[in-house]
Amino acid sequence: MILSLLWASPVSAQPKSEWQAEWEKTVEAAKKEGWVNVYVTLGPDQVISAFQKAYPDIKARVVAGRSAQIAQRILAERRAGQYLADMEIGGGAVNLAEFYAAKILAPVKPLLVMPDVVDESRWWQGKHRYLDSEGKYIFVFVAVAQTGSVYYNSQLVNPKEFRSFWDFLQPKWKEKIEARDPRVPGPGGGAIRFFFHNPELGPKFIRQLFSEMEITLTRDERQATDWLANGKFTICFFCREIPIAKRQGLPVDSFGIMKEGAGLTSQGGTLALIDRAPHPNAAKVFINWFLSRQGQIAYQSILAKVEGSAPDSLRTDIPKDEVAPDERRVSGVSYVDVDTPERRDMRPIFKLLEETLAESRKK
Repeated sequence: MILSLLWASPVSAQPKSEWQAEWEKTVEAAKKEGWVNVYVTLGPDQVISAFQKAYPDIKARVVAGRSAQIAQRILAERRAGQYLADMEIGGGAVNLAEFYAAKILAPVKPLLVMPDVVDESRWWQGKHRYLDSEGKYIFVFVAVAQTGSVYYNSQLVNPKEFRSFWDFLQPKWKEKIEARDPRVPGPGGGAIRFFFHNPELGPKFIRQLFSEMEITLTRDERQATDWLANGKFTICFFCREIPIAKRQGLPVDSFGIMKEGAGLTSQGGTLALIDRAPHPNAAKVFINWFLSRQGQIAYQSILAKVEGSAPDSLRTDIPKDEVAPDERRVSGVSYVDVDTPERRDMRPIFKLLEETLAESRKK
């Protein structure tokens, strides 16, 4: 009996690891807070349901809306002295241009505790990515291969004719191309930044595309997809909902990667912690769960069902079957990261577009 106790005591006396002690303390404090308020611009409530299964004692309230709506709501609440938001999950533009610029964010980096999340070898290229220049406020958890967001009517176009983006400038496609106006927030922002900052394309390509091809612009996303599907236009730049339309049997598809490579964009895949969060411990638990392998699998799976394709999580230790082939990061492709702080500035691109469209109207 004495011998067995001597063998057992070192094991039972082993102290908890530092992260475990901190984590258990955080979870208990989060249970006392009871709630976490998550403001989202992309990502349905089903993701929250997955969190609730993991932590049933912490209830998640979701405030969902478009990027501009979320920004206006959080800023209005704070002006009224109401500090209700714990975090925002969604587009990098809002987190960077609105919240980071207003200096209302708290660092995310110190909150990362779980080894599953902290271990950067589990993330693409072995590192965590942040959108802000300080590298600690806006965590990027998605990097979708931005192939230019160019789509075609599969009954009217042979995709084998296209190997380069310059092939879209062939005279035969004049007046047959439509584009969602990239000057309006939404699809197309990442793609046109890729064109602008790609040394093989640059301003010259954008200028020729929008001046020589007599493109029809629309700000109606649904209309753009309908026009492509019914053959009014054969090619569409910056269309949306193409995976869903294709799944419904409509004759639409993506061109995929051209020889000039692809961009990388976070789309709606950034996370920021709002300062003076009312539930700091619950927010910490949610952030660690969400960025964990379990959380990112749930996020990808839910978005695949809702959007028709999963966003490509920056975690490399999770399945990618639900990510559309042309949106996956693959080896051997030259990528241009269009979500660096300096490349997110749309002003020079908008200036170029305005000048090009004005010149085109004068012809």
